[in-house]
Amino acid sequence: MNVPRFLTKRSLPRRTFLRGAGAALALPFLDAMAPALTAQSKSPASPRRRLGFVYVPNGVIVDQFVPSKEGADFETVCKTLAATRPTAVNLFWGIERMRKLHAELQSAPRAEIIRRMIQEAKQIRVDDIAICQAIGRHGEPLVPDGKTVLTHCNAGALATAGYGTALGVIRAAVGAGKKIDVFADETRPFLQGARLTAWELQQDGIPTTLITDNMAGHFLHSGRIGCVVVGADRIAANGDVANKIGTYSVAVLAKENGIPFYVAAPVSTFDLTLPSGDSIPIEQRSQDEVTHVFGVPVAPEAMLAANPAFDVTPARYVTAIICERGVARAPYEESLRKLAEA
Repeated sequence: MNVPRFLTKRSLPRRTFLRGAGAALALPFLDAMAPALTAQSKSPASPRRRLGFVYVPNGVIVDQFVPSKEGADFETVCKTLAATRPTAVNLFWGIERMRKLHAELQSAPRAEIIRRMIQEAKQIRVDDIAICQAIGRHGEPLVPDGKTVLTHCNAGALATAGYGTALGVIRAAVGAGKKIDVFADETRPFLQGARLTAWELQQDGIPTTLITDNMAGHFLHSGRIGCVVVGADRIAANGDVANKIGTYSVAVLAKENGIPFYVAAPVSTFDLTLPSGDSIPIEQRSQDEVTHVFGVPVAPEAMLAANPAFDVTPARYVTAIICERGVARAPYEESLRKLAEA
């Protein structure tokens, strides 16, 4: 089966199917979610195995082996999906939600298990969009009118089920009539800002300027930027925030220049079991993403490269954390716990 590396509106059908389990899972993609979703292909190990698509809450489509025997490999699928993003805690939340339902349905007929699992997956999507919209409503008052918002990486419809967290705040501000524009960091080395964020905002007609990551300090010092809004992959109990590599640098520069630095993320990203960000696992990715750009070498042959996918921003640089239940401010040990328990 040939899977295009970048799935666009032309190459991605409106309905994508989970086939190996003997069921068709229709995924109605929003216009804002259609392009740039990636898939990594694996060849079937035998004719008795099929390639199927699994839809997970953060909007990524991942293909998996699905054995012909129903349910035989369910735990393997869960563990494999979890291993793809060791830093992002809300992925584990979504997997656990599906795992719990699967366990409750073990005595049910096969058709009922399929029906309920599909129903739950669709409900997660609906819930996620509502959560992002609530984040937008809570964050909108924090965005100053007539200024530029700087964002890093992609925390929009392509990173969620639709609407987005950080971009949800921006969309809500625009929807409230605020005259703002956006500076999008390109986000080296994988260029999520250039490939995803810039495209999303362009489709929404929101004025956006793409900048390289090392331009952020220049513009934060210029007086043009009103605030920084980013997403998060995991937030520790003390308010330390793990997000795409480069976020920490932006936060330090924002504080140096007196610019508010906001984190927009759902409660499912809170990991209150961790006292600080020092315990957050950081995904390490291929050196090739640094030494090559879309397969083209940009460094000497055999050059060593480091490629942590995330960094941790200490809570002292975070002005506020915006979630679907409200806005948390320091001391975060108290405010995050109250929101998590609300």
